Amino acid sequence: MKSKLTNLLSINTLKNGHYRILTGPMLILLILSMMVLPLPAFILDLFFTFNIALSIIILIVALFTKRVLDFAAFPTVLLFATLLRLSLNVASTRVVLLKGHTGSDAAGRVIEAFGHFLVGGNFAIGIVVFIILVIINFMVITKGAGRIAEVGARFALDGMPGKQMAIDADLNAGLIGEDEAKARRAEVTQEADFYGSMDGASKFVRGDAIAGLLIMAITIVGGLLVGVIQHGMTLSDASTTYVLLTIGDGLVAQIPSLIISTAAGVIVTRVTSQENISDQMLKQLFNNPQVLILTAVVIGLLGLIPGMPNLVFLMFTAILSLISWWLSKQKKLEKSVSTPQQNVAATKPTNVEASWSDVNIEDILAMEVGYGLIPMVDQNQNGELLGRIRSLRKKFAQTLGFLPPQVHIRDNLSLLPYQYKIFIKGGEIGQGEIMNNKWLAINPGKVTEKIDGIATTEPAFGLPAVWIDANNKEAAQILGYTVVDTTTMIATHFNHLLHQFASDLLGRLETQELLERIKQDIPKLVEDFIPGVVPLTTFHKILQNLLAEKVSIRDMRTIIETICEQAPNQNDAYHLLSIVRIALGRVITQQWFPGTEPVKVIGLSISLERILLQALQNTSNVEPGLAEHILQQLQQALNQQDAIGAPPVLLVNHTLRAMLAQFLRPNFPQLAVLSNLEISDNREIKVTCQIGSES
Repeated sequence: MKSKLTNLLSINTLKNGHYRILTGPMLILLILSMMVLPLPAFILDLFFTFNIALSIIILIVALFTKRVLDFAAFPTVLLFATLLRLSLNVASTRVVLLKGHTGSDAAGRVIEAFGHFLVGGNFAIGIVVFIILVIINFMVITKGAGRIAEVGARFALDGMPGKQMAIDADLNAGLIGEDEAKARRAEVTQEADFYGSMDGASKFVRGDAIAGLLIMAITIVGGLLVGVIQHGMTLSDASTTYVLLTIGDGLVAQIPSLIISTAAGVIVTRVTSQENISDQMLKQLFNNPQVLILTAVVIGLLGLIPGMPNLVFLMFTAILSLISWWLSKQKKLEKSVSTPQQNVAATKPTNVEASWSDVNIEDILAMEVGYGLIPMVDQNQNGELLGRIRSLRKKFAQTLGFLPPQVHIRDNLSLLPYQYKIFIKGGEIGQGEIMNNKWLAINPGKVTEKIDGIATTEPAFGLPAVWIDANNKEAAQILGYTVVDTTTMIATHFNHLLHQFASDLLGRLETQELLERIKQDIPKLVEDFIPGVVPLTTFHKILQNLLAEKVSIRDMRTIIETICEQAPNQNDAYHLLSIVRIALGRVITQQWFPGTEPVKVIGLSISLERILLQALQNTSNVEPGLAEHILQQLQQALNQQDAIGAPPVLLVNHTLRAMLAQFLRPNFPQLAVLSNLEISDNREIKVTCQIGSES
């Protein structure tokens, strides 16, 4: 232990910047020294001036803070500032009682200035001013800030589960990475800790105000006793001397205390944004010219009343009118600058022959937005949605094994202002509409309490949701809703559609680029693979069918090696697909049934399986009544799977898998049809219900 402390305090360590660790201990020692050791008047002046400067620094930092966590050390700073102020009270009280009889500057020039200049040398006025400052500090600012901190701590703790769910939802949707998710979780925890600390720190300020009153009363009584009994002063002289010194001492301590309490109030009452409190106040108070002109009218009418200070009221009327006129002029100027200039130059119509350049190739993946969503996708306006889409494409490539095409985003004035549509090869695959300046509170299925807002449906998964105001966000999270902003809602919808239509996004060009990428790492694997083993069309069809049934193609080594082994015997794409799926069985099993628990699946009855096998062998169609019966029973089985928390998986005979997958996919896109040969040998199979059974 001794060696560690020696190393910590070594010269080299201090030179490397670790001297900052001594700041806290040195400050504590300084505070304790001021309480015990007598200080000269000049040193007291230095410390009082430092105390005032420190309080102003704290207030300015609070004003320029954009988020409460940017000043997370504030509760500790508040504690040290309060201890410093109380230790100065003790030191100055000692000097006042010891040397107060020698003159008004006995405790330093700072106390003398506050006792004579600020209150005009009248101790009665000084006492009144001091008590008023204490009441303002204790009853108004500190009590309000403490209550806000208490409520903030409670809401921060109650809202933690909802915030954690929102972070997990963004992580699962690929909108953020693991590192950012950890940082957000730490920030949520730190915010709750901050408000809890502020709730306790407010008690320091309240206690400081009470201590100031008690210290003043004790010092006045002690000063009178010392002056009259020990120094033979008259009661009038002792009152004038000691009371003025005590009032000066109290004011020089209470004014910094009031400033720091104001800083605490600013910290806990501000709303997190990208602007400091000064910018927020100026923009929100003086941004509307109509408000200022109406205020000027009211003040002007008051100024016309006989007996009122007409000059002052009319002067403010003129000032407010001028500010309103200037703001109106600025808004008109900004509007004229932002409006695109029309090209008024007349151009003569020319007849140009049509050419192949007039033919537009359809975008593979496109998004159209209404004019209200343009700021979200405009790079010049720091559109957040563009960054989200880039992250989604990267996450998609890491998950499914190929890079989707770039997204072409364009505005469409025929859409509603806040509507968007998503297209693949010109065909619409999804659309949605947001509400501006609202948050989407999604009911994950377990929330029973309702919240005020506009009911809607979440576009990606069809969950019930409510559009709510920003001030209801915390309340919704406490109730269990998953609350997301509009950008996250669109990004989640887009990500869901990307995975749902992944097979349509993998074209021949993407397949060739995928082979080129594999060739960089494993050149021998793809050498003479295309067209030596199989043509590109067959390989492309195999990959498309895997993606259509939600199977990742990341394991290209296994896919290509399996095709190379089986293609000489059978080069049919669907036969090769079934063999590849068996080779990927471990991955498919883990995808739907992670861990080592028994796999809970839906099965087919023996009688139904026999009928389907016979129909497949005879190449005959299944009777319509039987098909309808299968669909009805499968819907019931899927509901049962959902109730027990099992994935929607139907396990069938290997021969029937392809036929049933093709038949059931249009009606149940969420269903995975697996072959019994695709389940890992080491996993236990548990059939939860059977299709085709009598019960």
